[in-house]
Amino acid sequence: MSYQLWYWPMIPGRGEFVRLFLEAAELDYEDVAREESADALVEDLLARTGMRPFAPPYLVDGDVVIGQTALILLYLSDKEGLGSGDLATDLKLMQLQMDISDFVEEIHGTHHPIASGLYYADQMDAAFEKAHDFRENRLPKYLIHFDNALAGNGGPFMLGDQWSHVDTSLFQVMEGLDYAFPNQMAELQGSFPNLEALQGTVPEIEGLADYLASERRMEFNEDGIFRHYEELDRQ
Repeated sequence: MSYQLWYWPMIPGRGEFVRLFLEAAELDYEDVAREESADALVEDLLARTGMRPFAPPYLVDGDVVIGQTALILLYLSDKEGLGSGDLATDLKLMQLQMDISDFVEEIHGTHHPIASGLYYADQMDAAFEKAHDFRENRLPKYLIHFDNALAGNGGPFMLGDQWSHVDTSLFQVMEGLDYAFPNQMAELQGSFPNLEALQGTVPEIEGLADYLASERRMEFNEDGIFRHYEELDRQ
């Protein structure tokens, strides 16, 4: 039985972090809402009772239903034997994955600093201030953190020669940052050699290259987490 991934069909968003892992691991899955519709996603989510996921993405594996990107990746890694095999190390990987979740939220906040329910045009002044602080302070702090973590194991991956969910997620983050802040990332080029090496190595994972070259790999756009607004990038 294949996994079912439920996520909004029109944006890469947080669902892409799960897709990248599934594709890299060559696991069978249905990207259900992309095959059916956003309405089907809403209907499925609302039909679930009890401790149902708060929002997409969520993964269905038989009777098991799991929300939250980091938790989905932990579940898949454990079930498919794609962790380190050591509890302490796997917990450190999960810690890094949760750091990524925090980072992604801050990235989203650069264009929606006041409320996610408001349009970008309704909060542009605040977004300009937020993006400036993000570029100058938060972005380098996070990148230093992840670069140091990679250096600690000798790379190219967090587990050395073995890739993990953290690596595919960091690849997506780096690709998204290059899209959203091309000028800023160009200025930082060379400052985080381990992350840059990871970004070039992840596409070589067997199973992932075909996906990245296919139409199934959704392009970044101005409706998702990573958005390019020229005024928010370094000038």
